[in-house]
Amino acid sequence: MAETYVPPDPPVVPYLMVHDGPSAVEWYVRALAATVEGRWDEANGRLGHASLQINGGMVYLSDEFPEVQDQVATRAPRSLNGTTVGISLAVEDVDAWMMRATSEGANTLRPATDDFYGRHGKVRDPFGHVWSFIGPKTGV
Repeated sequence: MAETYVPPDPPVVPYLMVHDGPSAVEWYVRALAATVEGRWDEANGRLGHASLQINGGMVYLSDEFPEVQDQVATRAPRSLNGTTVGISLAVEDVDAWMMRATSEGANTLRPATDDFYGRHGKVRDPFGHVWSFIGPKTGV
C-alpha cells in the first residue's frame, strides 16, 4: 500500500517574487517578525527560495528569474509596476504591526481603522507587495 502524501507546509502557500531577495528576507524578519524556515541562495547571490513563517502562516519567497520566465510564470511587483495580489495577515494588534512595518520602510496605503469586521490597515512593503493587517476592533 502506498504511503499517504503529507505536504511539508500548509496546502496553499503564497509565493512572492521580489528583486533583491536576500534583502527582502532580512526585511520580513525585521518588519513582520518572520522566521526563516528554509533558505537556498544561488551562487550568483540571488535568492533561489526561502520559506518564511509569519504569525503562524507560511510564505515562500524568491528573486525573479527572467531567464526561466516560461517555467516560473510570475514576476516581481517592480517588473509589473504593481502587484496582482494582496496578502491578509490576521494579527492581535493591527496598530503595532503597522507601526513596525512602517518603521522599517513600508508605505501606509490605508491607516488602521475599526470596520464592521474588525480593525484593518494596509501597507505596501519596500518590495512592492501589499499587506492587510486585520485584527480585533480597538474602539479608536
